[in-house]
Amino acid sequence: METTRDDNTTENDNIENGHKDGAVAGHEAEEQTLHRRKVKGDSKDHEVEEEVKEVQSIEMIFKDTKVPSWQSQLTVRAFVVSFVLGILFTFIVMKLNLTSGIIPSLNVSAGLLGFFFVKTWTKFLDKSGLLKQPFTRQENTVIQTCVVATSGIAFSGGFGSYLFGMSKVIADQSTTANDSQDIKDPSLSWIIGFLFIVSFLGLFSVLPLRKIMVIDYKLIYPSGTATAHLINSFHTPQGAKLAKKQVKALGKFFSFSFLWGFFQWFFTSGDGCGFASFPTFGLKAYENRFYFDFSATYVGVGMICPYIINISLLVGSILSWGIMWPLIENRKGDWYDKDLSPSSLHGIQGYRVFISISLILGDGIYNFFKVLSKTVVGLTNQLRNKDPNMILPLADKTSAEAKAASFDDQCRTEMFLKDQIPSWLAVSGYVIIAAISTAVLPQIFKQLEWYYVIVIYIFAPALAFCNAYGCGLTDWSLASTYGKLAIFTIGAWAGKDNGGVLAGLAACGVMMNIVATASDLMQDFKTGYMTLASPRSMFVSQIIGTAMGCVISPCVFWLFYKAFDDLGLPGSEYPAPFALVYRNMAILGVEGFSSLPKNCLTLCYVFFAGAIIINMIKDITPNKYAKYIPLPMAMAIPFYLGSYFAIDMCVGSLILFVWEKINKAKADAFGPAVASGLICGDGIWTLPSSILALAGVKPPICMKFLSKSTNNKVDVFLAS
Repeated sequence: METTRDDNTTENDNIENGHKDGAVAGHEAEEQTLHRRKVKGDSKDHEVEEEVKEVQSIEMIFKDTKVPSWQSQLTVRAFVVSFVLGILFTFIVMKLNLTSGIIPSLNVSAGLLGFFFVKTWTKFLDKSGLLKQPFTRQENTVIQTCVVATSGIAFSGGFGSYLFGMSKVIADQSTTANDSQDIKDPSLSWIIGFLFIVSFLGLFSVLPLRKIMVIDYKLIYPSGTATAHLINSFHTPQGAKLAKKQVKALGKFFSFSFLWGFFQWFFTSGDGCGFASFPTFGLKAYENRFYFDFSATYVGVGMICPYIINISLLVGSILSWGIMWPLIENRKGDWYDKDLSPSSLHGIQGYRVFISISLILGDGIYNFFKVLSKTVVGLTNQLRNKDPNMILPLADKTSAEAKAASFDDQCRTEMFLKDQIPSWLAVSGYVIIAAISTAVLPQIFKQLEWYYVIVIYIFAPALAFCNAYGCGLTDWSLASTYGKLAIFTIGAWAGKDNGGVLAGLAACGVMMNIVATASDLMQDFKTGYMTLASPRSMFVSQIIGTAMGCVISPCVFWLFYKAFDDLGLPGSEYPAPFALVYRNMAILGVEGFSSLPKNCLTLCYVFFAGAIIINMIKDITPNKYAKYIPLPMAMAIPFYLGSYFAIDMCVGSLILFVWEKINKAKADAFGPAVASGLICGDGIWTLPSSILALAGVKPPICMKFLSKSTNNKVDVFLAS
C-alpha cells in the first residue's frame, strides 16, 4: 500500500486528532478570562458570545501582526532548511518505499522541524542583534510545503513501484515479459530527465481552479487544515511553548533511534544474524515470517497510523502467512509443480502476488467510484445553489458568492485573492510542458508512442481535478488507482509484442505524477489559506520543492541501488514489494490470465469481490462498529511481503494506546513528536549505513536468537 499520498491516506485522521490541544493552546488564557467575566455577570450573554467568537478567532490573535509580502515569505533560510529537511525526509520515504510501501503523512514532522530549525537560528541572531526578519507562520508554511513537495517525489517517482518495476532485477522474478523490450534498468540521467518533464504538469493542471476548491466550495482538505492548525498554534505564545517541548521530545527519540540503528547494524553481520531472527512468540507460521525485528521506523509509523491500519495489517498477516500459504504449500505437486523455485510466479509466489493484487484492485476500484460519486454529488449540489448556467469561475476572477462569514474567513479570503496567479500562466505552462514531454518521453521509452502521451495529457486535467476535489472531500488521494488504470489501458493498447509492459509502467508514472501533485498542491493551498500565506509563495515553494525532489530522490535511490546488491530481491533488507506487484499488473494487462497457476484465478476473484464487500459493509455499518472492520488495502500488503513490519507497527500502536490510557493529553501532544523522532533518526541512519555498504565495511559481530532446543544442539556441536 502506498500511502500518504496514495491509497491509505486515512492515517491523516490521527494528525487532526493528535494536535487539537496544540491548536487551541493559544486561546486558553483568554477563554478562562471570559469564563470569569461571565460568572461575575460583567456582560450580557450575547456580548459574551460575540467576544468568545473574537477570542476563538485565530486571525484576531494575529491582527496586530503585519503579514509579509509574498516575496518576503520566500526567504533564503527557508529554502536552506527545506533542502536539508528534504534530504532527510527523502531518505525516510525511500526506505519505506523499498521495504513495506507504507508511508505515513510527514506534514506534521516537516512543520515541526522547520519551526525548530528556523526558530533556533532566529533566536541566535536576535540575541546577537543581527536579526533582520522575524520568523512568521507564513515562512513556516513555505518550509512545510517545500519539504513535502521534495519528499513527495520519492513516492510519485515510483522508486518502489512502477519505475523500479521496469528493471531487470524485478523482471527476472517473472518468467514472462522479461525480454529486452520490456526492461529498462535505472540510470540517474534518464530518471532525472523523466521526473522533470512529468512532475510539474499536475501543478499547472488545477492551478486556475484553486479559488473554486478553497473559497467557493470550501473543501475541507483535512490534512492541509490540520497542518495549518498546527503551524498557527506554534506561532501563538502558548503554542510556541508547547512546540519547544515537542521538539525536545523529538530530539531525544531522534538520537535514540539513530544510535539504535547503529547498534543493530553493529550486531548484524551475515545471514540470519540480527534482530530479525528474534523468536516469533510461539506463532509458528509458514517460512516463519512472524517476528519482531526491533525497527524504530515501523514502531514510529505504527504510532502515527490509525489503529485500524495496523490491526488490518496483522489480520492480513495471520490470514495469509498463518493460514492460506501453508495450506496452498500442502497442494504442491497438484496445484503447481513441486520443483519450481519459491520465487516463481507459476508456484507459490504467483498466489502471493496475484491475490494481493486482486485485493488492492478491489479496494482501489471501490474507493475510486465512491470518491467519484461524492465528487459528482458535491459538484451537483454546488451548482444547484448557483445559477444553472454558471461557468466555473477561475482563480483570477471574483464572485459575490465568495463573501466570508467570519472574521477569519474575511482575512483569509482577502489575502488569498490578493496575490493572483494569472490563469494564462497555468494554461500556457501546461501546454508548453506537455508539448516538451510528448516529444521527449518517446525518446526515453521507445515503447511509449507519442500519441499515447497526447491521450494521457488530454484526459489528465479532468482526472487531476477529480482527484483534487475528491481529496478535498474525503482526504483520499487515488493517485495509484489512476496510475493502475493507465497501466491496463496503455499496456493493452500497446500490446504484448510491442513492449506493452514497459509502456504501461511508463504511462502509470506519467498519470500518477499528474494527479498526485494536483491534490498535493490543493492541500498546500488550503494550508496557506488558513495561515495567510500568499498563493504565489505557495506555488513558488511547490515548484522549488518539486525541482529539488527531481534531483534529490533519484540520487538517494541511486545510493540504495549501488549500496545494496540484493535490492529488490525477496527476503532481502529492501525487497521493494510493490515493484513486482506493479510489473505483474502490467503483465496481466497485456497477457491476460493464462500464466496464473491452478486455482489462482478463482482465488483472485474471491478476494477481489471480498475487498468490495468488506468496503460496502464498512460504509453501511454505524461508525461505532465500522471502525473495527479491517481495511482490505492494508490487509493486502502482508499477503506478499510478510508480517514482520505489521508486528512492529502493532507494537507502536500498543505503546500509544497504553500512553493514552495513562495520560491522554500528553499522548495527544507528544505522541506525533516521539513517532517523528523514531522515524527520522532511523531514517537518517540509512545514509551512513549506505555509505558503509558502498565502502565494503561489514559489521563485526553476528548476534542471533535461537530457541532453547536449537541452542542445545549448537552447544553440543561446538563441544564435539
